[in-house]
Amino acid sequence: MSTINRQILLASRPQGEPTADNFQLVERPLPELAEGQVLVRNHYLSLDPYMRGRMNEGKSYAQPQPLGEVMIGGTVGEVVASRNAHFQVGDKVVGMGGWQDYQLVDASQRGVLQKVDTTHVPLSAYLGAVGMPGVTGWYGLVKIINPQPGETVVVSAASGAVGGAVGQLAKVRGARAVGIAGGADKCRYVVEELGFDACIDYKAHNGDTRSLAKALKDACPDGIDGYFENVGGWIMDAVMLRMNAFSRIALCGMIAGYDGAPLPMANPALMLINRMKIEGFIVSEHMEVWPDALKELGTLVGTGKLRPRETIAQGIAAAPEAFLGLLKGKNFGKQLVKLI
Repeated sequence: MSTINRQILLASRPQGEPTADNFQLVERPLPELAEGQVLVRNHYLSLDPYMRGRMNEGKSYAQPQPLGEVMIGGTVGEVVASRNAHFQVGDKVVGMGGWQDYQLVDASQRGVLQKVDTTHVPLSAYLGAVGMPGVTGWYGLVKIINPQPGETVVVSAASGAVGGAVGQLAKVRGARAVGIAGGADKCRYVVEELGFDACIDYKAHNGDTRSLAKALKDACPDGIDGYFENVGGWIMDAVMLRMNAFSRIALCGMIAGYDGAPLPMANPALMLINRMKIEGFIVSEHMEVWPDALKELGTLVGTGKLRPRETIAQGIAAAPEAFLGLLKGKNFGKQLVKLI
């Protein structure tokens, strides 16, 4: 076993769009284990859009990522040393290990590490469809949109880890699922592999709200009853034009504004005209739903009804460029970094 831990730190805060220079790769010796601690060799690191918001110093729903410290992030891995009776060497675990090869954990703190079963669900899925992204999709769909059979649900960033889960969960509940994604290849994947009823390539509309709204009208002849929002901006404006009375929007992300650009809403009066319900949420504030959500998601993955796709970068040094690519939509499905 190596005695060196490679880590990626946040070296500086981005001014607008982040760059590789905002990150720093360092090597540090592994410390000795104290009583109650566990050493985990991380196998996969999760890269997620929320990390972009944490890089800023301004007010947000979570504390900013401290400068000079390991970048925050979800990880899955294997216990390689333990001085805690609850964890044995060889246990597979999920936690918030950050952008590093190893994590040293005080496992006596409840919930910092969770054992996972890889009999039917692959280890990496606990960072995607059977992890935070899957539960995020489940909460927004089930608790906010609550689709009824025959209703139409539209999902932005439909080929991503969250969006893909939302569409498949909507189909399970008897709803129509219509995706919005960037590029013909992603739309083909959304329809043919994820099983959405239709997918609209937003890149074909070049930022033209009315053009995208026309495509949505064609794809959603009965209007839109539920919308799972990951993007914001002109795409949300186009969807708003097609929303039905008493429709629901689950506001999960607004990646179009993550670099600090303002995101004015073109037609806010539609919220009143259509008596719409719009609710923002952070999945970590709803831990009470995780057991039910993970039970359904794990069953769907284990039985092949939920088919997540992964984009995998190799090695901790590749994490910054993979993250910058994620923010530009270069990934297909869940973006991971394989660390071993």
